[in-house]
Amino acid sequence: MKSIVVDRVSKSYEKVEALKSISFEVAEGELFGLIGPDGAGKTTCIRILTSLLLPDSGKASLVGNDVVKDFHEIRKIVGYMPGRFSLYSDLTVSKNLEFFAGVFGSTIEENYYLIKDIYHMLEPFKDRLAGKLSGGMKQKLALSCALIHKPKVLLLDEPTTGVDAVSRKEFWTMLRRLKAEGITILVSTPYMDEASQCDRIALIDKGQILNINTPKDVVGLFPYKLMGINSPKAFSLLKYLRTTSISRGAFLFGQDIHFSTDRMDLTCEELEESIENAGFTNILVKQIEPTVEDCFMQLMGNNE
Repeated sequence: MKSIVVDRVSKSYEKVEALKSISFEVAEGELFGLIGPDGAGKTTCIRILTSLLLPDSGKASLVGNDVVKDFHEIRKIVGYMPGRFSLYSDLTVSKNLEFFAGVFGSTIEENYYLIKDIYHMLEPFKDRLAGKLSGGMKQKLALSCALIHKPKVLLLDEPTTGVDAVSRKEFWTMLRRLKAEGITILVSTPYMDEASQCDRIALIDKGQILNINTPKDVVGLFPYKLMGINSPKAFSLLKYLRTTSISRGAFLFGQDIHFSTDRMDLTCEELEESIENAGFTNILVKQIEPTVEDCFMQLMGNNE
């Protein structure tokens, strides 16, 4: 059974096309990632699925409920965590949980088993105002409030943005536990390294879906040979590499350049010699394996 179905959904804000006829499906119990940079259309997509925005065209449904016609039912079965902290800052941790449980006609005790692994980290701060919590603790409280009515579908809009690396790791561990409970999870993120945590991902840019696959298969379909190049003149070298006839993409990744080519027989020594003949020195070239981010950059280039 498909818990989430998005069928040719489009949405514009005046002259800006936020979504351009996107389609994807999420199976029951799947952890699905919507991966893309800021402005890609992730938030618009999630807000349509929560019934907070109306699509201009196309259809979407959650557990068989149309997001336009059945919005009352949608709001009963969905847990939503927006990108910005949106709980009551002037209520304590425990009062926020009590309030959201009450809104859905439930109690903390009734569905405590769903949040106990999260809430035990919050319990020492249960009497603290939510607005006084750290970023990681706000994240955990928001997730607890989204889960307290036992939703069938959990929609999370960039939940790990702005939190530390340890909190990010803890958060994904929590999501895997929730998936084991049978909850369908759609999570958006701009962090490409988080893609591997998902069962499947959709890469999105400028309102268009570029690819839908498992993280492993996304990487496995990368069509070029990939070289990592280190140079003290990285920006100048990047410009030069993009002008070469064998280049199929060159992008900065930290201190290194990731250079892709369809010359599958090209060796590191050949490329290094060619770069040095162009006047660059102190070059280090090595063959590397592509990541989801490499694949995204390649697909994004094809989409321009």
